[in-house]
Amino acid sequence: MRLTSMTRIALAATILFALSAGIPAHAQYSAPPNTGGAFKDTSMLKPPAGTKIAIFKFEDLECPACAHAYPIVHAAAERYKIPIVRHDFPLQMHIWSRDAAITARYLQDKVSPQIAEEFRGAVFAAQMSIASKEDLNHFTQKFFQNHKLNMPFVMDPAGLFAAEVNADYTLGERIGITQTPTIWVVTQKNWVQVTDINQLYATIDTVQAQVASSTTASTAKPHHTATQKQ
Repeated sequence: MRLTSMTRIALAATILFALSAGIPAHAQYSAPPNTGGAFKDTSMLKPPAGTKIAIFKFEDLECPACAHAYPIVHAAAERYKIPIVRHDFPLQMHIWSRDAAITARYLQDKVSPQIAEEFRGAVFAAQMSIASKEDLNHFTQKFFQNHKLNMPFVMDPAGLFAAEVNADYTLGERIGITQTPTIWVVTQKNWVQVTDINQLYATIDTVQAQVASSTTASTAKPHHTATQKQ
């Protein structure tokens, strides 16, 4: 669903007002307004060093809403050339999502980040046909075969990748996440939670404009230099 011009204008005006008012990084703001979570600690919601804007998200590979959001988020990141900061948050009710996240971490570390990303995307695309851990194992075997990879008998014998997933989950608990996906557009000073994935592009547009405006304003400030007395 595309946003109408009036909706985009209203959203942009509201976000710009909030950000220009100097809302600190721990303040609550969302798109649409007044739909965000009540987070406990958002001090870590920032883009990677050297970047001004990023998409920051927590996802669960067994979550249908995450599957729906996945291609939209990645298309937006590609369009705007901004990074995605992704964390795994496998919900307790889901029986195979944690195993899938561990496999993705294995592929990222042992093969390549690109193959790991392909695996995540393939899992989301095939999500409705994976009903059990056995289904996931068959899916994973086929994925490895199609990519001419040797699937290990035990994916994570030392528990290193499980520890990474657990660390992500602990971080999500620290923030106060209660559902997936949880997605923000973040800057070094502010963040906007995107609760309606259809508003992601409009939110990025608005945040980019605000960052550009702030940068222009800071560089336009007059520089006063001391004059030497004669």
